Amino acid sequence: MSMGSAATMKIIGIVLAVLGIGLAVWGFQLSGSVGSQITHAVTGSDTDKVMTLYITGAVSFVVGIYLYIKN
Repeated sequence: MSMGSAATMKIIGIVLAVLGIGLAVWGFQLSGSVGSQITHAVTGSDTDKVMTLYITGAVSFVVGIYLYIKN
C-alpha cells in the first residue's frame, strides 16, 4: 500500500467514527421527543427510527475505529 492510501484510510476512519457518534447522539435526542416517549410508554421499547440511529451509529463508529487503527 502506498503512503497516501494509508493516510486516506485514517481520514475515512476518523470521519466514520465522528459520524457514528453524531448518529448516536441524534438518536438519543430523538428518544426524548414526545412521540418517542409515548411509544416507549405504550410498547416498552424505543421507536424503530431511534433504534436505527443507535445501530447505524454504533456500526459506523466501530468501522471507523477499525479503519483508523488498522492503518
